[in-house]
Amino acid sequence: MGWQVLFFISVLSLDAVQGQVSYSIPEEMNKGALIGNIAHDLGLVVDRLKSGKARIYSGNTEEYIELKRERGVLLIKDRIDRETLCGQTMQCALHFQMILENPMEFYTVTVEIADINDNPPTFERSEMKYEISESALTGARFILEKAIDNDVGVNGLDSYTLNPSDNFVLKTISRGEGTKHIEMVLQKPLDREKREHFSLILTALDGGEPQLSGTIQITITVLDANDNAPVCSKPEYTESVKENAAIGTVITTVSATDMDKGNNGKITYAIPKSAASNLFHIDPESGVLALKGKIDYEKRRVYEIDVQVSDQAGLSDACKVIVEVKDENDNPPSINIMSKSNTVSENMKPGTVLTMLNIQDPDSNENGKVMCILNDNLPFAIKSTSNNFFTVVTDSDLDRERASEYNITVTCSDEGVPSLSSSVTLTLQISDVNDNAPVFERSSYEGYIVENNTPGLSIFTVKASDADWNQNARVSYILEDSSVNGVPVSSYVSVSADSGVIHAVRSFDYEQIKDFHFRVKAQDGGSPPLSSNVTVKIIIRDQNDNPPQVLYPVQTGGSLVAEMVPRSADVGYLVTKVVAVDVDSGQNAWLSYKLQKATDRALFEVGLQNGEIRTIRQVTDKDAVKQRLTVIVEDNGQPSRSATVIVNVAVADSFPEVLSEFTELTHDKEYNDNLTFYLVLALAVVSFLFITCLVVIISVKIYRWRQSRILYHSNLPVIPYYPPRYSDTLGTGTLPHVYNYEVCRTTDSRKSDCKFGRAGSQNVLIMDPSSTGTMQRIQSEKSILDESDSLEVRWL
Repeated sequence: MGWQVLFFISVLSLDAVQGQVSYSIPEEMNKGALIGNIAHDLGLVVDRLKSGKARIYSGNTEEYIELKRERGVLLIKDRIDRETLCGQTMQCALHFQMILENPMEFYTVTVEIADINDNPPTFERSEMKYEISESALTGARFILEKAIDNDVGVNGLDSYTLNPSDNFVLKTISRGEGTKHIEMVLQKPLDREKREHFSLILTALDGGEPQLSGTIQITITVLDANDNAPVCSKPEYTESVKENAAIGTVITTVSATDMDKGNNGKITYAIPKSAASNLFHIDPESGVLALKGKIDYEKRRVYEIDVQVSDQAGLSDACKVIVEVKDENDNPPSINIMSKSNTVSENMKPGTVLTMLNIQDPDSNENGKVMCILNDNLPFAIKSTSNNFFTVVTDSDLDRERASEYNITVTCSDEGVPSLSSSVTLTLQISDVNDNAPVFERSSYEGYIVENNTPGLSIFTVKASDADWNQNARVSYILEDSSVNGVPVSSYVSVSADSGVIHAVRSFDYEQIKDFHFRVKAQDGGSPPLSSNVTVKIIIRDQNDNPPQVLYPVQTGGSLVAEMVPRSADVGYLVTKVVAVDVDSGQNAWLSYKLQKATDRALFEVGLQNGEIRTIRQVTDKDAVKQRLTVIVEDNGQPSRSATVIVNVAVADSFPEVLSEFTELTHDKEYNDNLTFYLVLALAVVSFLFITCLVVIISVKIYRWRQSRILYHSNLPVIPYYPPRYSDTLGTGTLPHVYNYEVCRTTDSRKSDCKFGRAGSQNVLIMDPSSTGTMQRIQSEKSILDESDSLEVRWL
């Protein structure tokens, strides 16, 4: 039989399905035979099939068809046997999809398989045997076994012939749904005495071209008289049973009657051998029809069972039992992944298709209706694009920093009771986009460094993190351009681009700079790069690198200054006050005063905190006029630094009294000054020779040494001779309170009142070393004290 290829294309309105095409081919075509030019039929070019990586998807069905992308045609991949594929079903077709990518498209393709006459009618047995009583009446009917033809339509079973047909003729009986049953009808009475055995040939013919046939031999044995055949109570029974019913489930009871008595009236029930006989069993005596195998609605929905009723003489009748199988929800949905994406960028727009699924449920009605959902709290959604097809799409914006991987569980459930479901988990990786700037661990930083540090010393580390990944999260640190006191900040500090470690470029001097600010920028390696910055404050900590400086009394070389104490001075008389300052800060500037040497240690004491020199006993006439005190001033640093001051005190009631004593002292001092000059000169010569040798030996390093010394000693603060106010940067001054010193010109300084003590200007003697005779004048103005006004020195 010739075959034709039918073709049609219909464009659907659904987003995912672009169209469909249908072909019709005969079964048993050779491998590689052409089915059709699908590219032409769908209006596609062959290049689109290549670029879209076109492929066909057929679910769980064995692949019989292959796609040649380079030619755009469908070919037979394997021999197609319609009977194996569809059985007795009239409509037999292969359904599959052709899928394209970039962009993702798919088309529904249907290939109908046309039947050819390749199967002859066959009988399950090679022989049928009957025992017929000679008393059988004309018109007696004998049910014959039906032939089976796997072909359908015109190629299926068409007719039967019986040969010879002297005593029997064939009669075809049509019963519902186009099924035919054949009977052998006695048309001429039998006579056992004349002929005891008959041998007939039953031939089954189909309607195909060429016509095929099958035969079976009928052997008839004529028995003695039994003239009543069994009769079924009704010709047809209709029952229903649920699929997967338990073996032994009773379906119905077939009943028949026989007018004969005795053994001639005993009826037996039987099911001729057929496909149904493997699933159903009938009790030979009671006619109870029950299950003896498992039935499946998805395999077959209706069974027609022929029940033969026979008596002992071989007379028989036949009835039909139609068993309808009721569907049970016994098949969970089957999830098939047609196409999926494993990686998607985090800036992907909502609505992007990630996965395409095909869902199959062989159950019927509500049991076969499927709905699919995703697990909760995911930025994805599942949509139904057409019958049994679903797509997983992005539902909201993605953020890799919140979740870099998703396990998407698709759960599909049918609407049966109870509902059955299946699930599949899809793993989706989110690729990074540079959408996060580096973030510092702190909003601002403070670092501390002790002055006189070594250049290159690490101060501390700034740290920033970036929530992105890989190159987008690689942070570099940059020192932003700025200036400190007019000098670029890069000459003070540097920052490591990789680690964020801040190093000191120079050695710092607390007395020159106490703190400074700058900004550090953190920049990632993305394209374009993102950055953020932070303010860094460096605080210089003081080091005890400055000794105390004595402001009063003034040590001069040209004249001798002495404090005068009357012999009538009481205990606690304020002789003078040693005033000193320390340019360091904190405890490094806390000063203490001690009396190191004294002409008479039992007469004077020095205040440990305030430096006041007072008498500790009553001055007597026996005390020497000339008193020399050596006071040492120490700070509280570690290690401690100190300064020494010599205080000359004259114990006398009048100036002429001390003239001779201090003249001798002046001469001694001149001698000592000359000796000191020669010693210093000798030391300078030796030092010059030593330095000259040292320069020759270490000339390579002299430049660095000189630079460090210059940096170390540059811009040292100048201590004024009498600062009107001395303040500590950290808030702790040399003296914690304000001290006022008033000098009043009175005849008796001991009776003048001073809140914190008195420095009597009239008791200070200035001796001119050029005078070898009588002192001609007394200096009334001191370099520290004002003659007419009070001297106020404050330290805050």
